[in-house]
Amino acid sequence: MSILLKLDNISHTYGQQITVDGLSFELEKGEIGCLLGPSGCGKTTVLRSIAGFEPIMSGEIWLNGVSVSRAGFALPPEQRRIGMVFQEYALFPHLNVTANVGFGLHHSTRAERAHRVAELLQVTGLTEVADRYPHELSGGQQQRVALARALAPYPELILLDEPFSNLDVGLREHLSQEIRDLLKKLNITAILVTHDQSEAFAVADKIGVMHAGKMMQWSSAHDLYHRPANRFIADFIGQGVLIPGTFMLSGEVETELGVLTGSIYRPDPSSSEVPDKQVDVLIRPDDIIHDDHSPLQAAVVHKAFRGAQFLYTLRLASGQIVLSLVPSHHDHAIGEKIGIRPETDHIVVFDRL
Repeated sequence: MSILLKLDNISHTYGQQITVDGLSFELEKGEIGCLLGPSGCGKTTVLRSIAGFEPIMSGEIWLNGVSVSRAGFALPPEQRRIGMVFQEYALFPHLNVTANVGFGLHHSTRAERAHRVAELLQVTGLTEVADRYPHELSGGQQQRVALARALAPYPELILLDEPFSNLDVGLREHLSQEIRDLLKKLNITAILVTHDQSEAFAVADKIGVMHAGKMMQWSSAHDLYHRPANRFIADFIGQGVLIPGTFMLSGEVETELGVLTGSIYRPDPSSSEVPDKQVDVLIRPDDIIHDDHSPLQAAVVHKAFRGAQFLYTLRLASGQIVLSLVPSHHDHAIGEKIGIRPETDHIVVFDRL
């Protein structure tokens, strides 16, 4: 597939403060990307730089093979064929849904505009509310109007800045899947900015985790979870803990949980599996199985009910904390000891600091 968007070592500053530091990634046509990270990490600045609202100090941004931003040059936003959906939707309150969606089609004939708007209202499920005004719509409907308006001028790229943050959790999950399905159906390339991991996992093909203006890892959700590039990713993505371990002559890893078997992944390519080497092992909640017959016991410190499962926080004999997802019919009291065993098919290890 062809590369639609390429960011090559871009940097951005506000005064003396570096907000984006040597960031690079690529997005293929039809892919949905996501910039994920805590507030202040630079993800919205990257989005605004792609849109042409912010100049970059160094590096280069390419859109469909054309250089649109570099030091001293920025193609104006209106010439980039980029659609943008803002956090607050920015709908025109005095225009109905039809007029909002068709607002950017100034250069189209009346017939072309009417055809494009009708097409987008149909595909976004808004035909029945075409004559309503923004204040008469639900949050989800307003979001879809904003997306339809961004799609109307046939953009090459759609940018979505925290698009679900004003919605309640249930609607957010439903709409994120709905919008992914719509973008895929239309083969639209898009980038989402969010601080919500579940949102990123639900929508994106590729996710870039940012921290302090840097891209820590650009990969699929599966690889971020199972093959984290560094300790920050291991801690930030999903849930899990690092526990002490020791490499054995057999290539397995010995821990307080027992001997862990499975394929070993070392994020640091210079690391080696030397017998007796001290390491830290990433243990996820799905690596710990509740087993009443296991001699290994752990005390329940905390539990969070999640419907089908409990997420138990457990204390081992040494005081080490681990997490475990357990079917919710196993309802154990705080302080109770339960039997557990490790079940790992791959093991992420970091050299001990």
